[in-house]
Amino acid sequence: MKKIFLFILAFILLINCFSQTSEEFYRRGIEKLSKLQDYSGAITDFTKAIEINPEFAEAYCNRGVAKGQLNDYIGAIADYTKAIEVNPEFAEAYCNRGALKTGLQDFKGAIDDYTKAIEINFELAVAYSNRSNVKMRLQDSKGAIEDINKAIEVDPKYAEAYYNRGLTKVLLNNYAGAIADFTKTIKLNPKLPQAYYYRGFVNSELQEYFKAVNDFTKAIEINPNYAEAYCDRGIIYSGVSYYDRAISDFTKAIEIDPEYEEAYYCRGGAKFNLKDYQGAIEDYNIAIEICPDEEPVKAVIYNNRANSKNFLNDVSGAIADYTKAVEIDPKYSDAYSNRGSAKIKLKDYKGAISDFNMAIEINPKHPGAYHNRGLAKDSLQDYLGAITDFTKDIEINPWKASSCELRGNSKYELQDYSGAIDDYTLAIKINKKYSDAYYRRGLAKIKIGNNNSGCRDLRKAVELGLPEAHEAVNKYCQ
Repeated sequence: MKKIFLFILAFILLINCFSQTSEEFYRRGIEKLSKLQDYSGAITDFTKAIEINPEFAEAYCNRGVAKGQLNDYIGAIADYTKAIEVNPEFAEAYCNRGALKTGLQDFKGAIDDYTKAIEINFELAVAYSNRSNVKMRLQDSKGAIEDINKAIEVDPKYAEAYYNRGLTKVLLNNYAGAIADFTKTIKLNPKLPQAYYYRGFVNSELQEYFKAVNDFTKAIEINPNYAEAYCDRGIIYSGVSYYDRAISDFTKAIEIDPEYEEAYYCRGGAKFNLKDYQGAIEDYNIAIEICPDEEPVKAVIYNNRANSKNFLNDVSGAIADYTKAVEIDPKYSDAYSNRGSAKIKLKDYKGAISDFNMAIEINPKHPGAYHNRGLAKDSLQDYLGAITDFTKDIEINPWKASSCELRGNSKYELQDYSGAIDDYTLAIKINKKYSDAYYRRGLAKIKIGNNNSGCRDLRKAVELGLPEAHEAVNKYCQ
């Protein structure tokens, strides 16, 4: 989610001109700036007004607004500064210069400008709102809330102030307060798509998915090019297994913004869930190319691409990606565990155990590492070590039937048939259709001379569709 505070620029409509011609150029510039969005044309007209009247502060200020819209931030700041030189009490010029300094990461300079604007005009709500946003970026949440509350006190119908306060509350995890502010914003300005988008984001955080989808959809209706709204709606669709709808939304987001890394990454995840592993890899490839190396999410993308490669039996390629993931994030326990599982496929059991050790060291309650380390130890005939790991996995997840069965297998290899039977019984209690557990319990019972009960288990395994159980029935139960 990209947090977009609204830094509002003030259009200065004052006409304090010394000649009719200067006034005409100025009026024409204002029309082009505010109505036609012809920023280059506006700059030309404001420049002519200034040539006729070099002391025309409002013309400098609005030329700065137009330059800012064309991303000429240095030129815009120069114009605001000139407007202030001409009129040191020009609060709006200070406010606008502060907004551009914020965009240039000059937060101290921005706060100084907003503060000066407020000193000149203590009822300039936009200055309080913008200063609040900068304070929030500087993690001064108390100061940010004070400023945004003041903006609303000065102008109770200032929709953007409620919006910005809502964003501040999101950052403070005050979701109920954020929803109230976004709702108030929408009441005051029903055409502000960001308010719907962020209310949708908060609703998704609160698992109010239906409400979230409605909000994202409304944001898209107002702004059909709102890539983030498509992407976040797609994330919700993915979360409820509507993968085709999700892919459609991610694709739309990418059409709007071809450099939208998160949309590629999420579309790759949806394709993975539809078992389109090659399609997933293609999306992850693009996401990796776009994603900056310093971004922690890049490790996740490598990990997920590795998972896709694993399913396509490109185990070596998967291991290379898991390795890249842990190079980027040495504390990424899932990547170590996944690499360990891939090494098991290559029968590199010692290497696998080393990876599972790292995963467990990072996360002692890792859901899969104990289970898989037990498998690797069992393959090395370290049955006692395997039993210890399967036991730990069962402690973490008591309803994991497979670990119960595997622990039983290790006990069976140690000829602890009674212990094995107990474990198979536990697995069957968890999953009454667990054919392998019936099969293995049947063999264990026969080992201790309980043939009748053992054969009942073997026949149950046959009934559940386990092919190897047929041979056992023919051997032991005739």
